[in-house]
Order: sequence, then C-alpha cells, then structure tokens
Amino acid sequence: MEEGLFHPAVQAWFRSCFSSGPTPVQRQAWPVIRSGGHALLAAPTGSGKTLAAFLAVIDRLVRDGEVFGLQDRTSVLYISPLKALSNDIHKNLEVPLAGIHAQLGALSPLQIRAAVRTGDTPAAERARMRRQPPHILVTTPESLYILLTSESGRDMLSTVQTVIVDELHAVAGNKRGAHLALSLERLAALCGRPLSRIGISATQKPMSVMARFLLGERDEHCEMIDTGFMRERDLALELPRSPLQPVMAGEVWTEIHDRLAELAGQHRTTLVFVNTRRLAERVAHHLAERLGEQAVTAHHGSLAREHRLQAEQRLKAGQLKVLVATASLELGIDIGDIDLVCQLGSPRRIATLLQRVGRSGHGVDAVPKGRLFPLSRDELVECVALLDAVRRGELDAIRPQGAALDVLAQQIVAEVATGEQDLDALFALVRRAFPYASLSRSDFDAVVGMLADGFATRRGRRSAWLHLDRVNGRVRARRSARLV
Repeated sequence: MEEGLFHPAVQAWFRSCFSSGPTPVQRQAWPVIRSGGHALLAAPTGSGKTLAAFLAVIDRLVRDGEVFGLQDRTSVLYISPLKALSNDIHKNLEVPLAGIHAQLGALSPLQIRAAVRTGDTPAAERARMRRQPPHILVTTPESLYILLTSESGRDMLSTVQTVIVDELHAVAGNKRGAHLALSLERLAALCGRPLSRIGISATQKPMSVMARFLLGERDEHCEMIDTGFMRERDLALELPRSPLQPVMAGEVWTEIHDRLAELAGQHRTTLVFVNTRRLAERVAHHLAERLGEQAVTAHHGSLAREHRLQAEQRLKAGQLKVLVATASLELGIDIGDIDLVCQLGSPRRIATLLQRVGRSGHGVDAVPKGRLFPLSRDELVECVALLDAVRRGELDAIRPQGAALDVLAQQIVAEVATGEQDLDALFALVRRAFPYASLSRSDFDAVVGMLADGFATRRGRRSAWLHLDRVNGRVRARRSARLV
C-alpha cells in the first residue's frame, strides 16, 4: 500500500491484517474510488474486490469525520442481489470498522456506523435507522425501491454520495436489472448531484456494456478494472462406471452418490451444487445415509431462513462435511473455507461454472477445485464444452435486460407517488437508465396512459393509479398509488 494513499489508521489496520499487501484489483481501484470516479471491478473470486470498493470510501469517511465531524447521514449505499449476502457483507464490514476505530483510539472518537435494510430487518431496527441514519447502508434492489417510495427512506437516501453494486452480473441480464437501473436513476434525481458508482463482479463480458449499465446513459467516464478471471483451477469430469443414458437409471444414481461420499471423505468440507430444490433434498438424503445425518444438510430458497442461516454457520464452523445447495449459495456469501465443489448436472453457463467452483479455494493464492457430474449424454457434451471454454479463457456474453414495460409501469407509479411529476422530465429520467435508453416516447406515453385510464384483466377492470393532465403534461398519484 502506497504511503499517503489512506489515512494512517486505515493503513495501519490494513497492514496488520494483510501482510502480503494489496491485490492487483485493490491497487488499481483505490486511486479511482478515492478521487470520486466511477469504477467497474472485474476480478476472480477471492481477490478482495469487496474490500477494494469499501476501504476507499471508509477512508473518505474517516478523513471527512476528522475535519468536519461525522454527521448523522448516509453517505454510502451498498446494493447486493441477495438478503443473505447483504447480512454477510454487514458482518464483514464490522471487522475493518472495528479495527480502524481501534487504530484511531483516543485520538479521534469517530464511530462509523453500518446497517442492513432488507425485508428481514425488524421494525425496531428500522425505527432506529430513521432516528440515526447509518453512514453505510447495506440493502437489496427491492428494498431500495421501497425506500425510494417512503418519505423517511427518501430522507435517508438523499445524502448518498457513493453507490456500490455487488454481483452486478447476477442482475444485469434480467428484469431485476432493469428494475435496479431505474431505481439508481431515481436515486440520482433525488440526490440532485452526480453519484460515484462502483460495480463489482467476478465474471462479466463485455466490460463496456456492463459499464454503461452501471452508469446509465450519461457522458461520464467509468474506469474498467479487469484483472482477469484466468487463474489456476483444478477441474475434472466425474463419470459413473455405467454408461450415461438420456434418463438416469437408479443404479447410476447409486454410483454417483457413492462417489460423492468418497470425495467428501477425502476433503474437509464439500459443497455440492444441484439445479433444482427437489434434487437438493434427494441428494442430501442419500449422502446423509452414507455419511451420517449430522454431516450433511440441504440449502435452498424454500427452506426457512433460520435453517439456511444455521446451515451456513455450521459449514463455516467446519461442523458439516457436505452442504447440498442450489443457486442460493452461488454468490459471494461467506461460508468459510471450502475444499471441494461438486456440480451435479450441467451448470449451463461458463459464468455459473466459474462462480460455483470459485466458492472453493476462496483466497488470493488458493486453487479452486471442482468436479462436474454430467447426468446424461447431452450434459456430458455440455460439460466437456464448458471445461474447454474455461481452459481457453472464454466467457459468456451478458446481455442486459431490455425495456421491460411492466417494470417501467411499477417504477412510474412509485415515482409519481412521491410527488407530482412533469412528463418530459420523467421520460428523461427513464431514458437515462441503460435498459430504457432506446424507449420511444410513444411507448412511454402508452404506459402512462394505461396507468391513468385503468386496464382490463381476466379478473375484471383494474382501477387507475394516476391522474394525467394531458394539457400541461403533468401527472400525479391517486390514493391507491402507494399500494402498488
């Protein structure tokens, strides 16, 4: 770490925890983020991308606090696609914040606060945030949308200076991405000043398109920091002794379960990914028969939150030999050191394979280890092609979601519910979101007209949510708008 780049207390904490120094992505990102610029960080899993984004903004809070005093306002907004990842990031933030606070000691009474605001946040904690806003707010795209609609939420968000969007590739290609892009533009309009935007992802291509998605349609530079996803990996195919068929026979499943149990016995912790929740339960059951009930459990979205958290904690503590999961554990939730990742069935995409295998060897110098189990002859061909693509350094092209009009309608109602809007200004706001850059005025007017006139469904006619003043080009909300 260069002398003078960070506050002495921040530098001292980093050096005490990371004697090997900053990683390449950290070294390149910190000067850009410290200057208030936009940055898109693409680096392998376990390369310190999250700390690359956070440490520079924490440093700015420390420096500003020493000069002006830390005010009770939110300066940094961190957005993650999963509630579990939001909670995990909050826990991981506590370590540097506590360490830096200890380095400051009695010389400076600064206390930087971080808080999580998701659907799981208790009412008492939400009330506490309204009374004393956190300096760093961790949330999800859906909770950001809700905060932008409430008066107290808008008050808290109006002081944001930096937005960090984690796991950008997980939302850019679907309607959640279109929804988030509109929320970011609404946030920028609320703040009334340029926001520093930082995107984080392990796998993304093309970088230029992802940078435009992050920034929206504005003539500003985004520093694209790509330290490459090429790293040493231990990848191999696992084939049963019996020939693969179009549909798996019972004896082949027995061979696969036996091989999984054998591999689990050779490693301290094993994470098994499957493509369906039903298969997760079935595989967990068969492995529990071989390894013991206390050594194996399942993890997927249909399970109670308490069960999922307990499974994550047991795995992190080394109390589980095997955790069988769906995509619920694909993203960067901290589940400790994983020795081996097994993928049952084709992961379908290069990025998915890299993301899942990257859950093992989750460290700067560690080597991810993965085994692919194709479940049919077609999947065997897919898995061979995926491994070949990884070895040649290829990536899937992520295509951002186009102008989804149902998402647009929802966001228009939410924005108008906060106050009367000028239609031209509202259209300009929508067009600044990358997925809606080519939205025609006629389509925009049609959506507004539908919301103002009501529309027919199979269940009957739906009432209107907006009042449209076509003469003056303005729109305001009806009473029912806040219920959407």
